[in-house]
Amino acid sequence: MARRDALLRLHQTLVSRRDELRKRLGVNLGSLRAADTMGDAADMAFDAGSEEVNSQIAEFESRELGQIELSLQKLRKGTYGTCEGCAKKIPVARLNALPFSSTCIECAREIETYGSLEGRPGAVHWDKIKESGDDAREFRINDLEMDIPSR
Repeated sequence: MARRDALLRLHQTLVSRRDELRKRLGVNLGSLRAADTMGDAADMAFDAGSEEVNSQIAEFESRELGQIELSLQKLRKGTYGTCEGCAKKIPVARLNALPFSSTCIECAREIETYGSLEGRPGAVHWDKIKESGDDAREFRINDLEMDIPSR
């Protein structure tokens, strides 16, 4: 029951943050559109720098808003709090820290280290390879034909 109560609190947190981001994005986008182009070169340079920062903040907040919307959908489906990588429950402490998290800490580390949940690019997942039929026969490396370009 404690996890259920925590999820209800997290739902409120997500809804509050979603509403806040929607308001802020509306203000940020409005200010980007209404940028004043009058003034000297220094003013225009400062305005351009400010617009760039505001644009990056809006992009970051937009991504966060998308993640929050996805988390709210998962709450409705009953799949919120389940890691997308290993399908285990994400600890409530992690969800409290990052309510829109979709992975446990271990899977998040794998993504940060290797860029995906599949491990290092090009890595062979031996547990997913099955022997069947003719493929199960023994062979030597010399039996393989290789295309080696001649110089």
